Amino acid sequence: MTYANSDALVSTVWLAEHLDAPDVRIVDATWFLPNSDRNARVEFEDCHIPGSVFFDINEIADAASELPHMLPSPEKFSRKVQNLGLGDGSQIIVYDGNGGFMAAARVWWTFRVFGHKDVAVLDGGLPKWLIEGRATDDIPPPPRKRHFTARTNTLLVRNVDQMIKNVESKREQVIDARSAERFAGADPEPRPTQKRGHIPGSICLPFNSFMDDNACFIMRSADEIKAALDEARVDLSKPIVTTCGSGVTASLLSLGLYLIGHADAAVYDGSWAEWGEHSDTPVAAD
Repeated sequence: MTYANSDALVSTVWLAEHLDAPDVRIVDATWFLPNSDRNARVEFEDCHIPGSVFFDINEIADAASELPHMLPSPEKFSRKVQNLGLGDGSQIIVYDGNGGFMAAARVWWTFRVFGHKDVAVLDGGLPKWLIEGRATDDIPPPPRKRHFTARTNTLLVRNVDQMIKNVESKREQVIDARSAERFAGADPEPRPTQKRGHIPGSICLPFNSFMDDNACFIMRSADEIKAALDEARVDLSKPIVTTCGSGVTASLLSLGLYLIGHADAAVYDGSWAEWGEHSDTPVAAD
């Protein structure tokens, strides 16, 4: 079984061959959990793929929200990405310097939410690029401003009210990308919340189930992704919403689902950072 939508993933070989293509724009989306003692922007400035720009998911976000890196307005998104030199007609390639590509998937999903379909994730990210001995830069290039037209696709996003209603209706399956321990409420959240556990009726499928456990964390094959979904008893004939701690690793599940042909899997943007603090949300724990 091959990927049904292979356009969402490119190899390091492909990117190396297209570094100088006039329509290709490269984005470093590196992000670390709040309990990590690392600074993504500093690491980008020290080492990045030539020609890339840094996309800060905490900055290109809704500043009025108390929740982390919530989707910004389309106007703010357009303004921010234009200033990064990302615009209409660009083929955007997103990578992550962290193990795997959690935030790269988040940025991939964000561009799709705002109507930009020509966006892909670099399989293996910066770790694979470095292992292969490919060129890097330490001086960010000055971006040339481009026009970006944002057209919000609300079908790819869920809010807390929709998720509360879904607990009763069960219209959509909810897949949780957090670890089994966090899902069960046994381990605390990296971003502490009043409640522990999971959304009633949701399915635990840790995001790393979709990645090979090696130094580069490349995406698993279509057959392996399908097997992980089958093992978790996900019914691919029904609508799916993904969730996690703050809407980042949930996007990786949506990326995997997209690759095997389920292009409309939505992400619960607020995820547990919102659900675990909201007064009206039911919680299950086991």
